[in-house]
Amino acid sequence: MNWDDVRIFLAVARQGGFASAAQSLGVNHTTAARRLTALETHLRARLVIRSPTGITLTSTGRIFLARAERMEQEALHAEQNVKVAGTSLAGKVRLATREAFGAWLVCPRVNLLKERFPDLKLELVSEARNISLLKRDADIAVSLHRPSQSRVIVQKLTDYRLGLFASHSYLQKYPPILTVEDLQQHNVIWYIGDMIDMDEQRYMHRITSVARAGFRATDILAQYAAMISGAGIGIIPLYQAASDNNLARVLGSDIEEKRTYWMSVHPDSRKLANIRAVMDFLTEIVREKRKLF
Repeated sequence: MNWDDVRIFLAVARQGGFASAAQSLGVNHTTAARRLTALETHLRARLVIRSPTGITLTSTGRIFLARAERMEQEALHAEQNVKVAGTSLAGKVRLATREAFGAWLVCPRVNLLKERFPDLKLELVSEARNISLLKRDADIAVSLHRPSQSRVIVQKLTDYRLGLFASHSYLQKYPPILTVEDLQQHNVIWYIGDMIDMDEQRYMHRITSVARAGFRATDILAQYAAMISGAGIGIIPLYQAASDNNLARVLGSDIEEKRTYWMSVHPDSRKLANIRAVMDFLTEIVREKRKLF
């Protein structure tokens, strides 16, 4: 049995179709379909039912999927055991996070991971909402909500706080802000209302509902850049504001929201040395910044 054919089957089963499976593996659609047919021929069994809308696993396909996943895990363990036979870890680890966690916590410290494990390659996907660990879209995910998938291992990383901030130049230019009602005279930078698809992004509705609508963007990094430019008052984590001397807090702790970062990993991957090293790295980052959260 060709292991590459099994990898194609796993991708097709997880993605639900040939096109997305082929894209995830870096091959073309025709190759994916041909290799899966070769696997079915070798096994003398039909694994999937093909249709214009995608594929459906047959009963034999579902049985083989469980076995193929065990084969995959054994291969991962074998590969990792070989790579750690020396003194350093190696391999690729894909981390999916929200934009703020990745840009403001992981990236500034990623050099430490590289210094410790020069052959370990970290891939950062700044989008945790649509990532499935069970489909192997990523190895580790950091999200704002506790994952509901029962098969993933979940660990609370930390609580953190958000508040209102503005640049010194903005505050010098516009009327003072002493109460929430004063925000009616100010522009508040926020998400685009009809594109908010997570309850976690609605936490400041009581502020945005009374304030004057300002710049809107779908990600917090763009909001932050606009806030620094003096475009208005922004809502960002306290841990990032603490590192920027250009910002001043607005209304102090009277306006504050607490959120949580959750770290999750596939149960078959958490014992792999390179996955464990990145998980420990993330925990270390949080521990170092704990006073700022």
